[in-house]
Amino acid sequence: MRIAYLVNTYPRPSHSFIRREILALERLGHVVHRFAVRRDRAALMDPADIAEHERTEPVLERGLLRLAASAARRLVRAPRAGLSALALALRVGAAAQARAKHLVYLVEAAHIAERCEALGIGHLHAHFGTNSATVAMLCDALGGPGFSVTVHGPEEFDRPEALSLDEKTRRARFTVAISAYGRSQLCRWANATDWPRLHVVHCGIEPDAFAAPTPVRENAARLVAIGRFVEQKGQLLLLEALARARRTHPALTLVLVGDGPMRAAVERAIAQHGLADAVRLAGWRDEAGVRAELAGATALVLPSFAEGLPVVVMEAMAAARPVVATAIAGVPELVREGETGWLVPAGDAEALADALRALAASPIERLAALGRAGRARVLERHDVDAQAARLAALFAEAARATEPRPAPPGDPSQGPVMQSRTSRVRLAALRATTPGTDRAFGLAMRVPIGLAVRAAATAATRIAPRARLDWSRER
Repeated sequence: MRIAYLVNTYPRPSHSFIRREILALERLGHVVHRFAVRRDRAALMDPADIAEHERTEPVLERGLLRLAASAARRLVRAPRAGLSALALALRVGAAAQARAKHLVYLVEAAHIAERCEALGIGHLHAHFGTNSATVAMLCDALGGPGFSVTVHGPEEFDRPEALSLDEKTRRARFTVAISAYGRSQLCRWANATDWPRLHVVHCGIEPDAFAAPTPVRENAARLVAIGRFVEQKGQLLLLEALARARRTHPALTLVLVGDGPMRAAVERAIAQHGLADAVRLAGWRDEAGVRAELAGATALVLPSFAEGLPVVVMEAMAAARPVVATAIAGVPELVREGETGWLVPAGDAEALADALRALAASPIERLAALGRAGRARVLERHDVDAQAARLAALFAEAARATEPRPAPPGDPSQGPVMQSRTSRVRLAALRATTPGTDRAFGLAMRVPIGLAVRAAATAATRIAPRARLDWSRER
């Protein structure tokens, strides 16, 4: 089956789980085309991400004029679908108080619909329920392939109405959550009739990358926390808890892996709590670097206030390391109190300090047992190949009405391609049934369609200079 993936910014250092999922689908025999609204080559350090960058087709790099031309062609070919999609874009744009931005999304969607048709794409899958899911939904409304979306949280659950999460779950062939908690939040906003199309597929890890975990060193109390330096990750609270715990366990040390806008605040907190000799700021690390930091640590600490189900917890458990984490979102589905680590209330510095004291006082045999139990649990639940097989089954179910046709001329895959009969039938149905009517309708609507495309291009021109600022939270 030929599938396309759509992500806002891809690849990114924090999105390695998407890359692993795509590669696992390809190992199953699927052809996966990568679309990214934008790319950020300067942020990449991992060789696997750099290679993925070269495989990814960027949308905005084509330029606004070429995108507007794609939109015009699409709208003239199927004006009824175009007007329906325009109305949808304006409606969800009003909910987000960002109609101009959603006209840009419509232009992007029209281009992706054209590219999917040219490539014989049978299904479009978006990661994150933010703007990438909006573009996929508009692409579907324009007569492009059916779509699905993986919703991660917490951003989607912070503003579900502004993101029209209910509309997306209603229109999608299916929606994936990465945890049972995530699915429960989708159920809050989706119509109950749509619940059967809400599924759980976990993010996956590659077991071979953790084939021989390094044993925890005796008489060591080295903690590691991995994540972007932003408010929701809780690094400031962790530093406060560490300072408290070190009053009775001065051997405790911490490595903070990551960086971000709160780095200066983190540095001030380290100085304020007198932790200069106990905390090391390691900056960002590639996948091999993260594995090395985990191998040198006694345990992972996750002090977050909001999460989905962090991949770093899976990686730490695969490395046979106990985890101290806040009991939020999907985390308790993986971390079990007393079995694989410690769970504490979010935002409670003293409770976190107590957990750090308990860890520091635990004998090496206890820490090793927690690590072994965690490793067994994560390998059972988060093997990337097993999770990709579940996702592939959902793709197959969504694309039952497909038929093989030859690959497009010049396509490198040179193999049979599955194009969705559903999308072709829907596009044909959106055209008038009387011969010549659609042409007449298209000619009649050429002026309003042209104005809509021009408005979208103008909006894009105005938005582009501040795109990184406005869309920084939309992954």
